[in-house]
Amino acid sequence: MAIVIIGAGHAGVEAADALRRQGYDGELTIVDGATHEPYQRPPLSKDYVDPGADASPLPMRAAKFWADQRVRLLLGSPVERVDRAARIVRLADGTELGYDDLVLATGAHGRPAPCAGAELDGVLILRTLDDAIRVRSMLADARRVVVVGAGFIGLEFASAAEKRGLAVTVLELAERPMQRVLSPTMSEHYRARHQAAGARLVFGEGLAGLEGTDGRVSAVIGSSGARYEADLVVLGLGITPADELGREMGLRIDNGIAVDEQLRTSDPHIYAIGDVASYPSGYAGCRVRLEAVQNATDQARALARTLTGTAEAYTAVPWFWTVQCGTKLQIAGLAVPEMETVTTGELDAGKGSVLGFVDGRLVCVESVGAPGDHLAARKLIAAGGGGVTPGQAREPGFTLKAAAKALA
Repeated sequence: MAIVIIGAGHAGVEAADALRRQGYDGELTIVDGATHEPYQRPPLSKDYVDPGADASPLPMRAAKFWADQRVRLLLGSPVERVDRAARIVRLADGTELGYDDLVLATGAHGRPAPCAGAELDGVLILRTLDDAIRVRSMLADARRVVVVGAGFIGLEFASAAEKRGLAVTVLELAERPMQRVLSPTMSEHYRARHQAAGARLVFGEGLAGLEGTDGRVSAVIGSSGARYEADLVVLGLGITPADELGREMGLRIDNGIAVDEQLRTSDPHIYAIGDVASYPSGYAGCRVRLEAVQNATDQARALARTLTGTAEAYTAVPWFWTVQCGTKLQIAGLAVPEMETVTTGELDAGKGSVLGFVDGRLVCVESVGAPGDHLAARKLIAAGGGGVTPGQAREPGFTLKAAAKALA
């Protein structure tokens, strides 16, 4: 029995670890074209980019893990092709790996600038360790920073730049920060926090151009025609699934590599997990592709159970987190525009939650400085969201912890 995992990011490494924990004793190989040992990505857009912080990336596993768990780690040679009929993975260096089951954990790519000037020195996408190393180096001498995109990555980096006292401008085409994933209430809360930290946030402003002098970026041109001076530009325009290999193999593609409830692709011996995989979510009621470490980890563990004989549908409640402006925001569930919201606690004091309801059922909870609320919310949402109503949430003395405890 042999399992090959393509991709040494969070999904791939967690899958290997979970397979061993579930008792899988066969051959296990991870391949990746990158040369760095597997590292944690969440810190890259946060404290790591601070030139005064420790420059060592956080390894995903201790060095001895690979030998102790008999995981063969092949780095630096990308996959050239996969022969589905023969079940063979061929690497660019000529290595051939046979497999019984293949796991695609290829992740995603940062979306490039949709205009000329992306090649200018000082224009960067923050996605990989190499990206973070370049940003870190340039941030040491930067004075005027423009961040394009007010999603998690863009605002996490903006927060790091704000801490250094730099002139920070954030451009966002949408009407509010993190609009795709947050309620208006929580969006406004973080708009105020970033502005209080000194950032200039401009909404309804897209990216039209990048200007440079002697090969170095000097300004960003917004879709309104406005000019924003900059000596460092970080693009946070979202990501696209790294599904090229799946396309070449003829697998079904639907906003990434399409998988079923057990994370199996259109080939019964090939699975996909993490940022690259779109799956039918019973929670969301449609096919989704989630871009989060937590989803990658949960899917990896579910897949390990399936591959070791306990087939199960992937039904985990989506959850996410980000650190900005000295606060930790945790999200359980998925925000939708039609939510009715109730705020508990004191957001301005750094501890509170926004509860989102659809048809009287809890579907999303956004918590700042309230990890207990977050854990309770995940339990309530997993149970169907019927354990609390908007009216109950507005009552004096209401707590999510008590509501979750009442489920038991």
